[in-house]
Formats: sequence, structure tokens, C-alpha cells
Amino acid sequence: MSIYVGNLSYEVTQEDLNEVFAEYGSVKRVQLPTDRETGRPRGFGFVEMSEEAEETAAIEALDGAEWMGREIKVNKAKPREDRRSGGGNRGRGGNSRGGGGSRY
Repeated sequence: MSIYVGNLSYEVTQEDLNEVFAEYGSVKRVQLPTDRETGRPRGFGFVEMSEEAEETAAIEALDGAEWMGREIKVNKAKPREDRRSGGGNRGRGGNSRGGGGSRY
């Protein structure tokens, strides 16, 4: 499982996150996504820890805490959604304006 860490300062490094979360257990991996165009951090990251109990302790201790001048959001990461699935009006059928009259 992974932990989502949001509202991060753009100055945060992977080493910074690793250091903070290591206080609660063994950190397996830290990810800080960057913007494709600018290469700048996007203000959030993910932390994986060895044990679920360690993750829970880190979430409880750090969610809402002020760090580097910001109140960070820390919770269990949700599985990534498949962006290719589309959406739109599929399966909706009928006239989207309501009304049941004839068009002619």
C-alpha cells in the first residue's frame, strides 16, 4: 500500500520525505511526481513503507501537520484510475434535454 502526501512545498525533496516518514518505520520508496513540461514538482508525493502499522502511525501523526510552512494532507493512496476508460454519454440513451415530445 502507498501513502499520499499532498499540499507539499515545491522545495521538498525525496530525501526530506524519507527523513520525516522514517521516524515512523522503514521507508521502501518515495515518489515526487514532476510536471512533464516544466520538470517542477507538482506539490504531492507518495511514500511506501514496509508495514501497514507503520503507514497507519505516519498517517495519524502527520495528517494536518504543518511542515515547511504548509499544512500537509496525508492519507492512504487510492488506486490510480485508468484514464483511457473515457466517459461521456455512453449508455445514457434518449434525448438529453428531457421532454418526451416528437422532434417533427
